[in-house]
Amino acid sequence: MNELLLIILIIAVVFIFGRLNSKIKRLENEVSQLNKRINTSLDQPKTIQDPNLQEDHTAVTQDNILKASTPLETPATNNSPILPQEKNWITPVTDFLKQNALTVIGIFTLVLGIGYFVKYAIDNNWIGETARAGIGLCTGAGILLTGYFLRKNYGVFSSIITGGGIAVLYFTTTIAFREYHLFTQNTAFAVATFITIVSILLSYYYKSEILIIFSLIGGFLAPLMISTGQSNYYFLFTYLTLLNIGMLVLVFLKQWRSIGWVSFFFTTLYILYWTYNQPQLLSIVFYSINYIIFYVFALQEYIRKKTLSASDILMLVLINFSSIIGMVYIFNKLNYEPSAIFPIIFALVNGALLFRENAQKNIGIAYSVFTGITISLVTIAIALLFKVHLITSVWAVEATLLLFLWKKTNLKIFKTCFSVLFPLVIIAQIMTWLQYINANQLAVVFNPIFLTSLVTIISMVVNLFLLKKIHETQKQGFFPEAIFSTISYAVIYTAMLLEIIYHISGMQGSVMISISVLFSIYYLFILLLLKEQLSLSNSFQTGLIYIFLFLVAVHVSFSASEVSTSILSHTIPFSFYCIHLLYWLPFLYLYITTPRSSNFYTTKISYWIISFVFVLSVSSTFYHLYILITANNIPSSYKASRHFNILYLPILWTVIATAFIYIGLQKKNPEYNKIGFALIGIMVVKLYAYDVWQMDNISRIIAFIILGIILLLSSFTFQRLKNIITNLVEKQDENMHS
Repeated sequence: MNELLLIILIIAVVFIFGRLNSKIKRLENEVSQLNKRINTSLDQPKTIQDPNLQEDHTAVTQDNILKASTPLETPATNNSPILPQEKNWITPVTDFLKQNALTVIGIFTLVLGIGYFVKYAIDNNWIGETARAGIGLCTGAGILLTGYFLRKNYGVFSSIITGGGIAVLYFTTTIAFREYHLFTQNTAFAVATFITIVSILLSYYYKSEILIIFSLIGGFLAPLMISTGQSNYYFLFTYLTLLNIGMLVLVFLKQWRSIGWVSFFFTTLYILYWTYNQPQLLSIVFYSINYIIFYVFALQEYIRKKTLSASDILMLVLINFSSIIGMVYIFNKLNYEPSAIFPIIFALVNGALLFRENAQKNIGIAYSVFTGITISLVTIAIALLFKVHLITSVWAVEATLLLFLWKKTNLKIFKTCFSVLFPLVIIAQIMTWLQYINANQLAVVFNPIFLTSLVTIISMVVNLFLLKKIHETQKQGFFPEAIFSTISYAVIYTAMLLEIIYHISGMQGSVMISISVLFSIYYLFILLLLKEQLSLSNSFQTGLIYIFLFLVAVHVSFSASEVSTSILSHTIPFSFYCIHLLYWLPFLYLYITTPRSSNFYTTKISYWIISFVFVLSVSSTFYHLYILITANNIPSSYKASRHFNILYLPILWTVIATAFIYIGLQKKNPEYNKIGFALIGIMVVKLYAYDVWQMDNISRIIAFIILGIILLLSSFTFQRLKNIITNLVEKQDENMHS
């Protein structure tokens, strides 16, 4: 008895709150109408009477001011084409839930109360299984009737309790089938389908978008409610197709666009699960049907008004690419050819609309959208002909398409989708690279892994190009461009490096290391060489130069030692050392051109770093050449190494130091002078502290004489240049005074 009183009390509370909500909504409508009247009266043009001329001059309204200012403001903000205003279908849903939260909670509580009451009755054996189901169905029907009688005076409240009644009917049918086995599966499915049809008709009758959303959700969940675990995909997707056709009719009749997205979400989940769990040719038929349904849904506004909204464009992208993924996956699993037929067919469909836009000279948003989709589909078709990996390639092309649409429309939705999809492309590409581990006998370049990487590389290059064309005001909220560029260049570098490593993996370790580092050096060199075409910022260039110098230092120290050891061991030929020395070409070019082309020398430490790498490179080159020429094997190389370090290295450093001092005086750059004198100091300390005690008498005499002559010549040259510079400065001062 207490439970029954509690349920009656809940119903009364819900009813009272429903009335209060309705009154509040009525007051809001009255306030809204009052505001409209006030705005209308304010917008009416007023006249100003000129006392002298006795003429009426119409006052300039606010709308006229806005119209006059628009052409001046638009170019300053954005030159992108303007999309038609789209009806926001998310805001009404959220506003509805905010304004009717108590009513929603009330009907939810009522459904729970009825459920607990039935459970209590079952626990006490008051009613049997058939009666239990009957009570549930009668309760749901009673709630529906209550909503029907309240529809005139309490429209919102009646829609909410109608949704609650539908939920009761669904749950009762499910329990009657799964727990009590009162129905067969076909009967239960027929009942669930009937409930779905009734709920959709009631939604249409009540003109309630919220109600039809919940009705569709119930319709899509009905197969799960009465499922026995045995798959009958033909029956399931026939039912889903009929449900989607009904959705499409309602969208054209009522312009309820939210229900299309609900249908697309559930249909995609069902068909992708079917594709993964049991791929068969029958799925292709349903993919094609769904493609037509949702393609028409996306073109609804285009058919009616010749416009495409943001949600329409997003639906076109999703339906094309999701259908391609499913269909191609099925063909690949069943070993059918050619899988590229599907993107080609879809490209023809979009190309027909593109041709129509071009024939009518409509070079606008729709033209750009159909162009982007068509080119993307053709790109995927070409990639599939070379057996690339499906998901990675499709996601890479789709990401580029989203970036292109963002550039053309300046809509945040495409920027958000690109920001979500771009990391997924990176993850998918990494998963593709991992297949190198177990791959056997892949062809050079023309293999599925690298061709997939090539699609991603092309996508990254196009992304970088598009991002440079996007106005800075559009990039607000986008992750930093420097990070995006770094990731893109890193992906391109990794893709090519892994392909090289795979094909040289059978060679000596020293060869692999040397070629890998050499490729890295040349990759950075090409980026720096194309800095203007790639629009690299000065800070980005400086970072690349530091990495370049680090790789050169690694190459001339670690890699050079490994190569020399392998040559002395007779495992690789001496000619490979010539390949190792190819790093000098980019290094010398950057060493000469860097002062004129970047801000690398804004800090003094940069002079010391690049000079250190230069000294290290020269010393390493002469050192290993001397070892390889004079030694025939590894034991004999020890003596040659000691002889070079003691006798020839100090001479080499003295020559380099002299060159630094000369450059510093010629360019009036004191940093080079400091570097030169520092190197001389290191050489002198090394000579007197260690080398002199390791030489024989003849070597000691030769070393001291040669070094002495070089130092004296350096000092003489330094003094002479200093005097020349002093005389030039004095002459300039005299000319200034005269």
